[in-house]
Parts: sequence; C-alpha cells; structure tokens
Amino acid sequence: MTEDGDKRTRVALLEGGKLMEIYYGHPSHEKLVGNIYRGRIEDVVPGMGSAFVDVGERKSLFLSLNELNDGMLEEKGFKPWQAGIPVGKLLRQGQMITVQVRRDGIGTKNPQGTTKISIPGRFWVYLPTEDRLGVSRRVESVRDQRRIRRLARTLKKPGEGMIARTAAQWATDEDLERDYRLLVESWDRVGAAAKTATSPRLLYKAMGLVQAVLRDWMGPDIAEVVVDSPFFYEKIHSFLEYMQMAAHKEQIRLHKGPEPLFAKHDIDRQIQDSLSRRVALAGGGSIVIDETEALIAIDVNTGGDVRHRNQAAAILNTNLEAATEIARQLRLRQISGIIVVDFVDMDDSQHVQQIIDRVREELKKDRVSADFVDMTGLGLVEITRKRRGESLSDMLENAKFDA
Repeated sequence: MTEDGDKRTRVALLEGGKLMEIYYGHPSHEKLVGNIYRGRIEDVVPGMGSAFVDVGERKSLFLSLNELNDGMLEEKGFKPWQAGIPVGKLLRQGQMITVQVRRDGIGTKNPQGTTKISIPGRFWVYLPTEDRLGVSRRVESVRDQRRIRRLARTLKKPGEGMIARTAAQWATDEDLERDYRLLVESWDRVGAAAKTATSPRLLYKAMGLVQAVLRDWMGPDIAEVVVDSPFFYEKIHSFLEYMQMAAHKEQIRLHKGPEPLFAKHDIDRQIQDSLSRRVALAGGGSIVIDETEALIAIDVNTGGDVRHRNQAAAILNTNLEAATEIARQLRLRQISGIIVVDFVDMDDSQHVQQIIDRVREELKKDRVSADFVDMTGLGLVEITRKRRGESLSDMLENAKFDA
C-alpha cells in the first residue's frame, strides 16, 4: 500500500513477486459501491422496466425491475419468478425507497442501484432482504462447508440470507456468531435511520479502500502487508483492533528507505505492461488481448519457444503458460464479460484436457466470479467473468491517475 503527495492511495496484491491486482483510491474520487441510501424515485420509465432514484449524490441511481427484492414484489401481490410485471405497479414517482449502490457509474452512465441489500463483514455477507444461504466457492473443505452451513441455519432468521466468505473457514463458531451479530446491528441502524428520513440521505457508508482490502484479504495466505505511510500504518493497527483481527498486526510492516515502495517491487512497470496489447510469456510465446464491445478476444502465439525437442511439447508448454497468464491478466486488468481464448491448436486430447484443467485451476484463485464455460468445436475456450467496477484502463483514464 502506498500514498503519494496528492493523498492518492494505491493498493497492490503480489503473488511470487507478480502483480495480480491493483486498486486506486482518492478523496475526490470516492466510490459509492456498497453505500446504502434512503432515496426518492424521481422518474419511472415503463419502457425500460426501470426507475431513477435521487439519493442526494451527483447522479441518480438507475434501478431496474430485476433489482427489486422479493419482499417488494410480494408486498404488491406478485411472485418473484413472475414475468412481465409492470414497473409502474411497483414503483411510483416521489416514493421513498431504501437502495444500495451495486455498481459505480462508468463514463456517462448512472450508477446502478439495488434493493437486494448486502452488507459485508469479516466472515459473512449479510443479506437482510433475501432468504438464502451460501458458502464461498473458495472454501473447498466439505467439512468446513458443512460446519459453516450448520451454524448459519441456527443463526439466520426467516427471510434473511447469509453468504460465508473465504475467511469463515478459519474462524471459530464464536467468531462467526459475533460477526453475524455485528452485521445485524448495522442493518438495524440502517432501518431506524430510514424510518426518520424525509429526504434523500446516506444511511450506511461502505468501508474505504484500505479497510475493505484488509477485511477481505487478511488471512493465513497473506505473508505481509507493507505500507509506506506512517499514517496508514497506525490506522491499520487501529482497524485490526476494531475488527478483532489483532493477531494479524505482526504481518504489517512500515516501508523505510529512499526507494519508493512500488518502484522497489517493480509494480509501476508491471502496471504499464498491463496496458499493452501484447503480453510476453516466459517461454518465448505471447498472448494478444483485444477488447471489443461484445467480448474480449485473446490469441495465444508460440513465438520462439524452442526449449522442447518436439513441436507438440512446445505448444503444450506455451498453452499452459498462457492459461496461467490469462487468468492473471483478467484479475489485473479487471476484465469482465465474455472472454474467448484461441489457444494454439493441439492434436493430443490429453494435452487439451491439461489446458482446460489449468484454466479452471487458475480461475479458482480469482475473488471475482470467473468461470470456464466450454471449449467450442473450433477449439476456442469461453470464459465469463463478473463485472466489478471499471476496468484498469478505464480507471486510469477516468480518474487521471498516472500509473
């Protein structure tokens, strides 16, 4: 984590010295995602099945019919799975509504809102308006999954939901229950504030960048957190105390010395490389990434890989390297949507399966939902990745950050 003279904050995640994820924060570019507001519907658009909600920010929230929670539908006599529900039957101009920002506005687009509220904690994501139970796919132990689900069923009330986060697998039952209680208390405060709100206002502010990263990342798989700001160093220690994560204090280290933190770890160069269309592979091959409106196309080239005696082995090696690098680039560039990969053609079916297995294995490391879909008859691999905010290139351009 680093802070420059303009008070911009940059947080980088490295694995084996390689930059995997990068995040930016700035007081003048505060993200709205996660904030909960009491808003007033200023316009209902039947043709789009949506409405615009004034929440007191610069832009109104775009609220689609699909983002109304089940309770709002049932209150009006509709079933959640019912098709063709007129938005005018559910929402009206001037109506006050509690809404959360699910996606920041990109370019000229309005931020997107939802009434399917989610409040993230250390071990749970609390869903006060949805009756469901889930466990992070990164909790691979069946024993842990069963323990977490069993406890969740004893805690949650009818009509509310809980999703166990990755860190839940390392928590005691007492820790899990404490986190749940804190989240319920947060939602109760939101509800109490909403009842007295007569005009658009903020009810709940999501955590800032540094706090959110610590909450989401800190665990036994994080070796150390290095920060170059004495202010953030102290703030992090206080935050860990507040979140009852004091055991992780020993992983926090203050960077000292004349060389900037990001320069020392070669992060700035890796950010610049991530903006390039072509990415070189260690074995001499490369991948070429082209972004279009409809999808992301990635082409794999063998290049000068001559370390193997036969062509099939060289192709397999290039494709394996590419599979690992592609998963990294999706995370680093924050690419979302449909991704189509054209690996170098292989004749051996076992080699093909190795590539599929490698893609699936690497995608599991992604905190954002990313899935292998299929390999087409033409040998193209299809991947989908959920959108979470701006891509890295858009973020750098729109926020005018100099990487």
